[in-house]
Amino acid sequence: MKRRTTAGLSLIEMLIVVAIAGVITVVAIPMTINAVKSYKLSSAVAAATGAIQSTRYAEIMHGYPGTTATPYGYQIVFTPATNSYQVYNMVPPATTFSAVGEAVPISRIGDVTISRTVTFQFSANGMVTETSSPPNMVFQIFAIQNAVGFSNTITVSTVGSILVSSP
Repeated sequence: MKRRTTAGLSLIEMLIVVAIAGVITVVAIPMTINAVKSYKLSSAVAAATGAIQSTRYAEIMHGYPGTTATPYGYQIVFTPATNSYQVYNMVPPATTFSAVGEAVPISRIGDVTISRTVTFQFSANGMVTETSSPPNMVFQIFAIQNAVGFSNTITVSTVGSILVSSP
């Protein structure tokens, strides 16, 4: 008489495998959620710094000569309420800035927040001036923060250099 053996897992072995998978899942899900939020913050900061650089380069390229009284050129405004930025320009002989295209979101509402409304104005030689109200003329800084509480501070120098730092 031949004995027949079966290969496979017993019920106890299967329960152990399921328990281990459950523990790994419980640990992995919050880590994944925080990683996604961190990536969204990095993406928003990259969008903001890229927009500042692009607007500055547009001003240098077009080189609208301006004066203190009539500052022809480009400016960019970051708005916390909509998590977006809007580029404006004033082409001679205009006397006011006009929107260039639509406002561009740096992220979805709720993913990140911009610390304050900030306006940067660019001159033909590449200089950057903050014209926000109230201005933070000394440092020209603002922050972008995600829902977890991580934030990055963006500092724009008067010569257009951008420094991104984490507290």
